[in-house]
Amino acid sequence: MTDPRPRITDEQWLNLNEGVIAEFRANGGRCGGRWEGNPMVLLTTTGARSGEPRTSPLTYTSDGDDLVVIASRAGDDRHPDWYHNLVANPDVVVELGAERFEATASVAPEPERTRLLDARVAEMPRFGDYVDQTDRTIPVVVLTRRS
Repeated sequence: MTDPRPRITDEQWLNLNEGVIAEFRANGGRCGGRWEGNPMVLLTTTGARSGEPRTSPLTYTSDGDDLVVIASRAGDDRHPDWYHNLVANPDVVVELGAERFEATASVAPEPERTRLLDARVAEMPRFGDYVDQTDRTIPVVVLTRRS
């Protein structure tokens, strides 16, 4: 399933993310524009190759006490960098509103992946479009707060 839309380059992702991160932090976790009304977190992972902290703004849903993020990369045929980072090092930092906490990231296995993805699609239908735009299986990641 090839999507005819032009793909966002890595540099464009970084530029977009920098603006969203700044807005998130300046407004207690709220963002405007296309992010208006979306539940957002900032996820800081450790670079798989660099070992440096990398922060990504993501939408999320809740599953009990856990947060759930989808490694969709807007339907791109590649996994997002943050996904590769947390697979290499599942210890992450989450910023939720003005709160910051440590969490452990785990990739949801089937059938949990499908259950969580279906729940996300029900809340945010564009994620169904992302699934349709790629041949890859889009990973679902559960973020569990550490005590």
